[in-house]
Amino acid sequence: MGIFVNPGNVAFQVALNSEIYVDKTGLLNYTNRVMDTTSKFICNSRPRRFGKSITADMLTAYYGRGCDSKAMFSELEIGKSAEFQWHLNQYDVIHLDIQWCLEPAGGAKRVLAYIAEQTIKELREYYPQELPETIASLPESLSRINAATGKKFIVIIDEWDVLIRDEAADKQIQEEYINFLRGLFKGTEPTKYIQLAYLTGILPIKKVKTQSALNNFDEFTMLDAKIFADYVGFTESEVSELCQKYGVDFDEVKHWYDGYLLRGTQVYNPKAVVEILKWKQFQSYWSDTSSYEVVVPLINMDFDGLKTAIIEMLSGAFVSLNVKSFQNDTVSFSNKDDVLTYLVHLGYLGYDQNKKMAFVPNEEIRQELIMAVKSSGWHRFVEG
Repeated sequence: MGIFVNPGNVAFQVALNSEIYVDKTGLLNYTNRVMDTTSKFICNSRPRRFGKSITADMLTAYYGRGCDSKAMFSELEIGKSAEFQWHLNQYDVIHLDIQWCLEPAGGAKRVLAYIAEQTIKELREYYPQELPETIASLPESLSRINAATGKKFIVIIDEWDVLIRDEAADKQIQEEYINFLRGLFKGTEPTKYIQLAYLTGILPIKKVKTQSALNNFDEFTMLDAKIFADYVGFTESEVSELCQKYGVDFDEVKHWYDGYLLRGTQVYNPKAVVEILKWKQFQSYWSDTSSYEVVVPLINMDFDGLKTAIIEMLSGAFVSLNVKSFQNDTVSFSNKDDVLTYLVHLGYLGYDQNKKMAFVPNEEIRQELIMAVKSSGWHRFVEG
């Protein structure tokens, strides 16, 4: 087992060892169904602390060769599926965590070279005859292996959007990264060697003009989760059951942490629910996330109607929102709707897909936004 190639099931076992674990393995029924079809390219974006990495670890543990995960999954939802063992530990999995890669790579400028070098090195241990030392391209490596052996790969990228968010001012890094992803996933050759591709991060795939930079991906977002709605956060029935088990007032939990509306499904922030069950203290657990620091500069942007919209939502109103112009990055804001759409992706606003309206989802977020507004000098408009 390697760092990136078939890294095993230990990371997902840690999640299973936790006192509070909610079974989301039903998602594997979908990925099994779309595997090696035109729907095999998936980007699932959601806010911080909504279980992105646990889902990536789950996929790796279930599909990856070199480990035995039968006992791990057999008692979970996927274990009831007739196809459970067909795909279990059958594939070469490449699992990349872009955030983690930044440090060993020596920074953002070196991260793509580091990923290619390390992954090819690990692949060469499995396929020494197919990968001569002269090969330095990751897409070419996968293509050569596929041509020689027929093997296909599952590629999972966690925190896929780190370079889009954190290196927003460096166009060269962003362009090189988008080209890297295109080389890995777009075109005839990737269609041959990709069994399944799964990207996850906060942002959907960056747009180039009005089109996605990877337009062969199906996207599941906080604006439209499609069939992933039940797998983004904790559902109402899951939270109700947990509250009963841990002796916590469900109605109060609903007031504080509910409110995300995805395809008609009420979704709760998993991080907050776990914290309230452990500590039984109703408060905001959101400020533990590092995304808070972006909110103040966002709401201070000088766009007509932005401050009014935020103040109205803090008072309980729903505000009309056009999500179409947002470029899925952190610099191309052209109006208040772009800012509000980014706040939806960050989890600071909810979005009603049918009504096309944004709102403050719960008391936890309301308190966080009030603090941000007060620190921006708007305190005369808001009552704490």
